[in-house]
Amino acid sequence: MYVPAAYRADDSWLRRIIDGYPLATLVTNGQRTPYATHLPVIFDPRSDDPDSPLEGSFLLGHLNRANPHWAALTDSIVAKLVFTGPHSYVTPTLYNTSPAAPTWNFVSVHLEGRLHPITELDETLTVVQETVTKFEERFGDGWKMDESLDYFRHIGVAVGAFRFEVLTADGMFKLSQEKDAEVRRQVADRFSSESGTRLELSALMHEFEGLTVKIQ
Repeated sequence: MYVPAAYRADDSWLRRIIDGYPLATLVTNGQRTPYATHLPVIFDPRSDDPDSPLEGSFLLGHLNRANPHWAALTDSIVAKLVFTGPHSYVTPTLYNTSPAAPTWNFVSVHLEGRLHPITELDETLTVVQETVTKFEERFGDGWKMDESLDYFRHIGVAVGAFRFEVLTADGMFKLSQEKDAEVRRQVADRFSSESGTRLELSALMHEFEGLTVKIQ
């Protein structure tokens, strides 16, 4: 991924996007075109140190074994995980200059590494359970899986889990850094008046760039 110097971010920010927007795209080479599968991914809680570099860390993911992508995943295959954070169109009316051109603000994280398929059912179920624990804690309502473990084991034979070893990590935080601070604040404040991904993008811009919210 091409990342101009102004749009780079350190590992702590990249981790936040991976944790906050964990539906990744797994990409590997195919015979005619690349394989690309959308799937949930978490850091391996058994080995992860949040303060360590992303390079050398491990993530866990899983997909449907009926997906042809699974059959193409050989041990140590080179792969990429792509995470997409909040994003939005930026209108030139916020620049207060002419001529001007619109753009798109966005956040993306790319991890390149080696993928190791997990073939044992018990280890596959461990990946599923750790994924559920992580997401229920972050996004859910405290649901307990205890009564569903037999069901997990029943459907586990159809699940293809994997461990992903990160070799390189890069992120692009394109948040209007090419503009002066007042314009960046105007863009962020405009997004803050809306909802969904634009509101999330506003909060990220204010925190990432140290902007203050304008009081109306």
